[in-house]
Amino acid sequence: MKKISLLSLFIAGFQLLFAQGTGPVTLADMLKIKTVGNLVTNNDGTKAAFTVTAIEPDEKNVLDYKYLTQLYITDVTATSTPVQLTFSKESSSQPAWSPDGKSIAFVRSADGKPQIFILPVNGGEAWQLTKSQYGASAPRWFPDGKKIIFVSSVQQKSFLKDSVLNPSRSYPLWPSEKPGVSYSDMQKAAKAKAAPDGSMDEIRAYLLNNEGDGKATVLNKLAFQDENNISGNTSFNQFFTIDVAPSSEPKILIKGAFRFDNLLSTPDGKQLILTADIDSSEHPDRSMESEIYIADADGKNLRLLLGKKGMSYNSAKLSPSGKWLAYQYDSVNGDVPSLAVMPLAGSEKDAIDIPFDRSKGAINWSADEKHLYFTAQSNGGSQLYRVQIATKKVEQLSGFDAGITSYAPVKDKIIFAKTEVLNPSELYVADAAMKSPVRISSYNDWVKTKALSIPEKKTFINEKGLTVEYWVMKPKGFESGKKYPVLLEIHGGPAAMWGPGEAGMWHEFQYFCSKGYGVVYSNPRGSGGYGEKFLKANVGDWGTGPASDVLTALDKTIAEGWADTSKLLITGGSYAGYLVAWIIAHDYRFKAACSQRGVYDLGTFFGEGNAWRLVPRYFGGYPWEPKTKALLERESPINYVQNITTPYIIFHGDNDRRTGFVQSEMMYRSLKVLGRPVEYVRHPGATHEITRSGDNRQRMDQMLRTYEFFERWLK
Repeated sequence: MKKISLLSLFIAGFQLLFAQGTGPVTLADMLKIKTVGNLVTNNDGTKAAFTVTAIEPDEKNVLDYKYLTQLYITDVTATSTPVQLTFSKESSSQPAWSPDGKSIAFVRSADGKPQIFILPVNGGEAWQLTKSQYGASAPRWFPDGKKIIFVSSVQQKSFLKDSVLNPSRSYPLWPSEKPGVSYSDMQKAAKAKAAPDGSMDEIRAYLLNNEGDGKATVLNKLAFQDENNISGNTSFNQFFTIDVAPSSEPKILIKGAFRFDNLLSTPDGKQLILTADIDSSEHPDRSMESEIYIADADGKNLRLLLGKKGMSYNSAKLSPSGKWLAYQYDSVNGDVPSLAVMPLAGSEKDAIDIPFDRSKGAINWSADEKHLYFTAQSNGGSQLYRVQIATKKVEQLSGFDAGITSYAPVKDKIIFAKTEVLNPSELYVADAAMKSPVRISSYNDWVKTKALSIPEKKTFINEKGLTVEYWVMKPKGFESGKKYPVLLEIHGGPAAMWGPGEAGMWHEFQYFCSKGYGVVYSNPRGSGGYGEKFLKANVGDWGTGPASDVLTALDKTIAEGWADTSKLLITGGSYAGYLVAWIIAHDYRFKAACSQRGVYDLGTFFGEGNAWRLVPRYFGGYPWEPKTKALLERESPINYVQNITTPYIIFHGDNDRRTGFVQSEMMYRSLKVLGRPVEYVRHPGATHEITRSGDNRQRMDQMLRTYEFFERWLK
């Protein structure tokens, strides 16, 4: 009996480490993951539409793969089976139910631009509603079901020439950013005949033609980088309405070159609520403020509802009756926005603040208007919460070990998509308190054949008195008494957060565990999901403090006795690429290291990265200010490059403008001159999002190339 008991305990312990099947998670399993999202329900709450994104072979190249998103529909019951609605070779997204529940508006590419299509729910082909020259997205039905609001992104150069959007051909009200040239000068040049040897107006017209033909890119704006390139153009959203009938022509809803972010119709269809920045005294690149406005249904009589200098108001959500408005607000330099509710007919002094020290998103009202639902990242997961308006009591509905990626509350139920260790994405139905959830989809049942490593959550208190959470994943085939390589994984941001409920790293963690590595990851100081104090704990300290936290997590894992200390590895991307470089310049325990998409010289990052505002935010100023300059030099890994001796592979995308790529070239060249073991990999056309939503062959290449590099030095 004693032997049987010991065997039972061993089996039970093994099951805690690994779940489901026995097969390894392979590189190609990355391509099998299907992701549920964009959940929306019809007005009576009986049906839900949603999207499923899959990765499929690209018919243009047998070696490549593409993302394909399709629409599905399901009854909101625990016994329902989802049904696929669209089958096009083009992705379908952003579903929106008609008020009568008979049709769904959605977005699909047509002739290279996003356009809105209408799909009859009870049968029939989808038909194209819009043919906008600027593209169309974010469809919203008017309550009468006869019209749809949509948004188009319009470049300023197009706005200036558009006789409908801009009949007077006037320039925006904000100041010109072109030094020494007025709007009047620009208007004269736009009307002049191009001549390189003509008058100044004709010379400027000639130069404008060169810009239009792609012979020159002229930069005058502050935000001149997007995610993959530089651009001198300013774009802003414009809202349109269109009758839901074939051959309808859209009408501009609110004229003007403003930054519109969101628009809602009141349930009676008489008013519009929109988030915008209509401050004409600053260029949109310089203004960080936003306000909430109210207007009549035709866009006229626009007036301020919520807004103050130096503040941002956003995330407006009307209650079902239209009586209440939920919103978020914060200072433009704030970290964790506040959630509030106010009567639509009232003012901010009537608002009810909801105290909750986490960043909130996906706000929704309950049908009876007694509760607000929202999601928030916290302690390793993305949870669903609801707050009772009357008491301001916040109730956590889902656990820290899972992530709610999309949801919709309906009457006495909630339908939601969830990611967890045992399954990367599925659809569930539960009651309004999220009790007794039932899975109603089977998009990722292939994971049942895989041996999945289950993260073990642990904590420690750092020298600042902050509780740091970390997770340990044992390698596949783990046997007590044996030693294993350990990979220290670090998250980016720096305000990101990892945990069992984070979908983006599901495959990578399981892949390396299947390769026989233990995996350790943590949420060091500065991570999101732990409140404002924790979030600000790395201000002025990107290197030493966070490095101490992630290395302490590793040290405590090593203390468990199963890690092979001669086979330690480290990897991370973005800010974590920075932290990897910092660590291997100060710590020599690692057999090999990998940085992806990293920042290595903070002064250079200020100039070449579109996330440059992180510099003043975290370091209190700009590179030319003596105090900040000294701090940036102290915190930049490039200034410790001579100390790096660890074998090091560096990845960057050719089109990564979030961090910029020159710094990775600096790091590589410096190490190469020093004669250190370094390899540099550039992925053509790749942006900062390569490992999350980039080219799938490049995603596979980066992970496999990392594994191959590690194995060189472990063997």
